[in-house]
Parts: sequence; C-alpha cells; structure tokens
Amino acid sequence: MEYHPGGEDELMRAAGSDGTDLFDQVHRWVNYESMLKECLIGRMAVKPTVPKDYHEEKKILNGMLPKSQVTDTLAKEGPISPSYDWFQTASLVTIVIYTKQKDLKLDSVIVDHQYDSFRAETIIKDYSYLIHIELSHEIQEDFSVRVIQNVGKIEIALKKKENTSWECLGRPLENHNSFVPKKDAGLYYRKCQLISKEDVTHDTKLFCLMLPPGTHLQVPTGQHVYLKLTITGTEIVKPYTPVSDSLLPEFKEPGFPDNRYIYFLIKIYPAGLFTPELDQLQIGDLVSVSSPEGSFKIPQELEDLFLLAAGTGFTPMVKILNYALINMSSLRKVKLMFFNKTEDDIIWRSQLEKLAFNDKRFDVEFVLSAPTSEWKGKKEHISPGLLSEFLKRSSDKSRVLICICGPTPFTEQGIRILHDLNFSKDEIHSFTA
Repeated sequence: MEYHPGGEDELMRAAGSDGTDLFDQVHRWVNYESMLKECLIGRMAVKPTVPKDYHEEKKILNGMLPKSQVTDTLAKEGPISPSYDWFQTASLVTIVIYTKQKDLKLDSVIVDHQYDSFRAETIIKDYSYLIHIELSHEIQEDFSVRVIQNVGKIEIALKKKENTSWECLGRPLENHNSFVPKKDAGLYYRKCQLISKEDVTHDTKLFCLMLPPGTHLQVPTGQHVYLKLTITGTEIVKPYTPVSDSLLPEFKEPGFPDNRYIYFLIKIYPAGLFTPELDQLQIGDLVSVSSPEGSFKIPQELEDLFLLAAGTGFTPMVKILNYALINMSSLRKVKLMFFNKTEDDIIWRSQLEKLAFNDKRFDVEFVLSAPTSEWKGKKEHISPGLLSEFLKRSSDKSRVLICICGPTPFTEQGIRILHDLNFSKDEIHSFTA
C-alpha cells in the first residue's frame, strides 16, 4: 500500500467489496489486458510419453521446430532459432514471434501482405527468419507491428474481414519458418508508387515513393535498398540509400507520414542507363523496391562523428545526421566535409547551414574542386593536409566514427589517408556511392 500513488485511503475504499467501479473511475486508462500480454512467454506443449522404439516424423507445433529441424546452414555460433505462435479474438488474429533477442528494433521487421499471401521477415543479426503463409481467411489492409524489446517479442495484429473463428492460420508457402544467413535469403521486392519528384540541384532530384498498403518497411539508418525497373525488356537494378525528406522540420511536406513513404536523392545522368528512365516516370507509376541491405550500426556512447561525402555520396549521411543529432546524447561533435565541383552541385546547402546554426554540435565545410572566382571557401581535392586539420578529436581518447562515401577513387584515397592518420578499421565505415 505504501507505494500506491493514491495512498492507503484510496485503496481502503474498495476493502471487502467489488472494486471494479472504483478502478474504472480512477484507472480506466490502465489496460491490464495489454499489460498481461507482455507476460506471455509462450504456449505450453506437453510431450506424451512414447515407447523407445516408436518412430514418427516430427511435426511443427505452432511454428516451433524441434532442434533437429533447425536449418542446417545455421552456424553453431549464430543466434538461437526463433519460433512463432498465434492466437485470435473475435476481430483480431495476432502472430507472435519469439526471437530471444532483447536488442530488436521495429526496423528489424518487414511485413508484406498481398491478397492472401502473408510474409513477415525478421532480421536478427546476420540472419533472416521468415514466416510465409497463405492465410486461411481474408484480412483488412491495415495491421500493426509491435516490438517488446525487453523480451525480444514481436506482435503482428491482423484485423479479420469477418468475425469468424479461424481453425488454422493458413497454408505454409515457400521457405516458411526458415532461419538462414541473410546472404542466403535473397531479396524480396514490392511495387511502390511514385508520389512526387522535385528538383534539388540542376541534376539531382528528390523522389518520393509510397509503400503498398499491406507493407511495413522501415529502412535502418545507413542501409540501402535496390530499385528495379524493366528497361527495353531487361530488368535493371541499382542500389540507393533512402534519405529523410529533409534535415529540418520547416522543410518537411505536411501530411507525409514517415512509415508510408521512402525518399531518395538521385543524380540524373543523361547518358546513363537507369536514371534517365527513372526520371521519365510519371506520378502514379510503379517502381520495385527491395528489402534493406547493409550492416551499418552507429556505436553506442559515440563522442565524435566525422562525415566525408562527395556528390551524391551525401545520401547515406542524411539519416546518420538526423539520427545522431536527435538520439545520441553522448555526442560532442558532428562534422561534415562535403566535396563538390561547383556551388550549384551542393545538395541541401541552405538546410545544412541552418542545421549548423541551430545545433552547436554540428559543423559543415564545403570543399569545391572547380569553383567560380567568387568562391571564398576551400578549393581542393581530398588530401592528408585537409583531413588532418578536419579530423580533430574532442579529447585525446574520445570515441570516434568516420563515415565516407563518394565515387570509388574518392573513397579509396580517403581510406588510405585515414589509415595513414592512424585511424583504426573499427573507426572507419565506407559506403558505396
């Protein structure tokens, strides 16, 4: 009683009687049903005793595979194979995935529902766990995905189209209940609709694609996806890193929720094969977008973050900047050195300058290789002298991460310089432009 916020007097009002009405008056906002759901560890399966010489093929029980049936390719040192279960109410079917990983995030779960096919992929470290089912009944387009981090549990709540009882979840489809290294899982594409495209520089555009209604997909910071178009009868695939729609709130388009839209900053090459076709797409046209790829992770307790970008190599830095400045309280310094040919090539220059003005931890330097005579800033290519001056730690032993992205010669030369400046491999992460 001494820990109760309302005190002993309030509790004693219900002593020896039914306290439901009192609870509803004071605590109606407390949803005890959802609180109890978090305590669900799993369903108990009782294994019957059988004679030693009795042999029967082992079967899947509610998505839980016997250990001998766990995918052979799973390395012994890899994570424990997840399992899944499901339960229903009159209006909902909830699929529960038990990952046994406590650091799971919402962007680790990718869900695609098309017609009666339901596909849920969970990325656990370098492995992919897949649930792939032809549902036994129809569901509505909207569903919810929830991750309970402290127990490593995922809940996917599907809304029934009809309030009927399901006898089973559905029929397993290809690779259902598989747990394999991510590199062996292959890429899955969904068709996204082009919503808008706007000029950012004279040759770079911001494309906005809308995910299908039955898709839950959040691309983790620093990871990329593949865009696929059919050009003259041939499928062409190119990797691109999604960006935020802006670096600052005042530049954001109203009414564009982040969980439904993906943005790309893409340079159009007139003589290229892919980007001119992408640029010719009309609003409403479809583009195939893959599931995320990449292994980038921002170290915890990071103190100094240095970003080296050339041209559209700036695109991976957008979400890294957003994430670091908003979510990392340990950061003392964030610096971006942005290399371009001319001032007209600088992507989001006004936003970067305003961000540096608004957040004293952030600083940006523009370096041009072919500026006009009016340019007052730095004029050179990437060099040891330039980087040694730029990459100064906030303290002698501060924890540092340096991200670099640009054309291949730029990135390769930059990494050589960084090694010469005694930065370790763990302190450097390179992206492919």
